Amino acid sequence: MVKVQWYPGHMEKARREMVERLKAVDMIIELRDARIPQASKNPMLAQMAQNKPRLIVLSKIDKADPKATEEWVNYFKKQENVSCIALDLMNDAKCGKKIIQEALNVTKEKRDKQIAKGIHPRAVRAMACGIPNVGKSTMINRINGRNTVKAADKPGVTRSLTWIHADPNLDLLDTPGVLWPRFDDELTGSLLAAVGSINDDILDKKMLAMDTIHVIQDLYPGLLEDIYESGEVNPNGMLKAIARKRQFKLGEDVLDVKRAAESFLTDLRHGKFGRLTLEKAENEEDNKTVSQ
Repeated sequence: MVKVQWYPGHMEKARREMVERLKAVDMIIELRDARIPQASKNPMLAQMAQNKPRLIVLSKIDKADPKATEEWVNYFKKQENVSCIALDLMNDAKCGKKIIQEALNVTKEKRDKQIAKGIHPRAVRAMACGIPNVGKSTMINRINGRNTVKAADKPGVTRSLTWIHADPNLDLLDTPGVLWPRFDDELTGSLLAAVGSINDDILDKKMLAMDTIHVIQDLYPGLLEDIYESGEVNPNGMLKAIARKRQFKLGEDVLDVKRAAESFLTDLRHGKFGRLTLEKAENEEDNKTVSQ
């Protein structure tokens, strides 16, 4: 398993600023990648949250397995007792209104108490946070109805915390994508890297591709074999099969497996293999995976 760690200085600076600003917010909107709902959870958020109400938004569902996404939404609602919705931020024109409504639902108890005291509730103040490249800027633009913040399909675009009056009912504190200093296990880092949430420049893409091939073969048996017309079950052999199919060569008889690995990761991130989820929701009662 490839070892991945990425925690540049701007992330630590952002974490400290987030802790300072939390006292000014009513709730937290945490975006996670629907393809890796658990690996894209930042454990530092639980420490920073100070018991603030939380809404989990699973993004990029257009690239995730719809059945697995449904299972994950149910898991978070039942096992972790938090509000959770799954949205296609790129293609669902109504997703902004859905998030606003969920934010109002999450803070309903506090707002009802204010109304009972004769206080007109102000707009809900929410901190939007999550890992790099999960769609925070896109979400804010959807809520706001225009391109207020810069969005790009790569990590590290947002570098500072900014208040945005996104809607009369919702003020959003935009935050940079933040990881955590050390991943609990190597698979977490590998999955984050596979979907593009870690700077590609620091990665061993061949090892990363082999790790991801192994995960896909385990969860979706036969899928890659059919796509690449290969009976290879060994990840390194699969990379060679990809190189042969794409005619990636360093010489007449030498396959370019590095280029094959890069091609594989690009195809995965762009959804060329169909809608895949690289983690199964766990049933907390018996610690068994939920069948897909």
